[in-house]
Amino acid sequence: MASSSGTTKKQIGLLGNALKRKDNFIWFFVMGGILLLSMRPLGQKYRLHSLQEDNYKMKNIKRSLLDEAALDSTGFLASRLKLLFGNDEK
Repeated sequence: MASSSGTTKKQIGLLGNALKRKDNFIWFFVMGGILLLSMRPLGQKYRLHSLQEDNYKMKNIKRSLLDEAALDSTGFLASRLKLLFGNDEK
């Protein structure tokens, strides 16, 4: 094995490298933060879309339940469902 007594390099750790190149690390973290902040509204957009789909499904379920209850000859079930759902017919 060859001895390299005068040419050994001391390995700089992550913290040492960060201190050596402060401006690059600050720029990296700022750009990473901007990227994360820009991705957040995208997730909210899809969450809103999912909530609109769920709302549409719930209205369909409510409508079909009320239609089935209207077929009851006594009308008891229909009146209970109307009380339960309220009068927000649109």
